Amino acid sequence: MDLHDSPEEGRFRDEIRSWLRENLPEGWGTPAYRGPGEPGGEPETGEERVAFGRAWQRRLYDGGWAGLSWPREFGGRGAGVIESMIYGQEYARARGPNLIQLSVGTALVGPTLIHHGTDAQKARFLEPILKGDEVWCQGFSEPGAGSDLANLRTRGDVEGDEIVVTGQKIWTSFAQHSQWCILIVRTDPDSQRHKGLTFVLVDMKSPGITIRPLVEMTGEAWFNEVFFDGVRVPVENVVGEIGRGWDVVMTTLNVERGSASAHEGLAVQLGRLVELARRTPRGDGVAADDPVIRQKLAQYASELMILRMTGYRNASRLARHGQPGPEGSILKIFWSELDQRIHDTALEILGAAGLVPSGDPAAVEDGFWQHELLWSRAATIYAGTSEIQRNIVAQRALGMPRG
Repeated sequence: MDLHDSPEEGRFRDEIRSWLRENLPEGWGTPAYRGPGEPGGEPETGEERVAFGRAWQRRLYDGGWAGLSWPREFGGRGAGVIESMIYGQEYARARGPNLIQLSVGTALVGPTLIHHGTDAQKARFLEPILKGDEVWCQGFSEPGAGSDLANLRTRGDVEGDEIVVTGQKIWTSFAQHSQWCILIVRTDPDSQRHKGLTFVLVDMKSPGITIRPLVEMTGEAWFNEVFFDGVRVPVENVVGEIGRGWDVVMTTLNVERGSASAHEGLAVQLGRLVELARRTPRGDGVAADDPVIRQKLAQYASELMILRMTGYRNASRLARHGQPGPEGSILKIFWSELDQRIHDTALEILGAAGLVPSGDPAAVEDGFWQHELLWSRAATIYAGTSEIQRNIVAQRALGMPRG
């Protein structure tokens, strides 16, 4: 594989780089910038962060950059896998705004509906997702069915032209800010595991929904418990077929785990880590003089190159077959565990001063590494734990039997 940009790819890279330079808020991407969504910035509510994300998503839409890989007939750009990787690289290098609050809709719901949705569902939901008009959450995990999703127990009783939902979901990110939820329920009470499940779209304003935010160790409350008490969902909101929701779920999970550029932000983080080592005093010099620290930084740079090559391999498979293979699970394991090591080293460099932010608003990146260290603990859990991903690699790549 030729890893250099073709002339056409080079023009595409220049186009997105130029657009980001012209459209990002003034000063965005510099270490001293303190803006919405930037750790260490001025305190802001979850509502303000979501509002900023929605406004930025609308700007992406107006600029022709929303739904990059979505087919043109559904409002996307129809970009290929390599173009999507280039976009991810440039967006990460520009430190573009984190749109995680909208990512369930743009990254999961949209592609799932394009593949499985009815014409009416596509017409109703795809454009508002691309424009940032509606925020979505993902009602998959339950207290007894997280990594083992097929063990879920939330009921969906079919009553005429409605499905009545009763049960509990947990770790539902941004539920308190969402207008809609993708929900998986058990519509056949006698079924087990992957059978008898149904995938539905739920209006979060429906009577019978209770949301309880869960405060994380970062101090934020993105996760939630969501309770459904006799919530009525029209049958027209079923995606796929009643009782065959697992096929739809697998599409959603494959999209979630198979991104070829999800790790690009790590290269930016490593660059910031190198700068931190160069300016943090240690003894008569700086942390970068420590041979152990230098060895770790060099190791991370090598691992990032391996990670990027694995990303290209995953992209190549996607381009050939249209579906991610076990490479997606390899990527997830590799980048999530590297993410944690990078942030562990940041706190090693900072020493005791890295345990808490100084509280000095003039300090560059004050609080950034502390926040990122805590958040990185989740990397090996969300989108499928490292244990689940290793099982997938063992079975699908190495041909090993189920344990």
